[in-house]
Amino acid sequence: MSKQTIEFAGEAVGALIPDNGQLRFVAVKYSVWPLDGQVFQTPEDARRAVAMLQTHRQRGPAIRKNPRAGQAAIRGRSDPEVPSAFPGR
Repeated sequence: MSKQTIEFAGEAVGALIPDNGQLRFVAVKYSVWPLDGQVFQTPEDARRAVAMLQTHRQRGPAIRKNPRAGQAAIRGRSDPEVPSAFPGR
């Protein structure tokens, strides 16, 4: 086994380093930092993990539109001493 570069969307994001018959991922971009140090069996497993992580990041956070029963929805601040960012509201 030799060292391999892992790319996503044409950009190098990490490297695979042989480690006791497996491949250890070394992140070179912040976007894949959660995978740093993880061990994979094959380069394809590492590429799949990078793709899943990038896809998850692109979706953004999930926002709950309807609060659970018994919980109040988050509203803007109504302190009269704090000027509103939206005058007239």
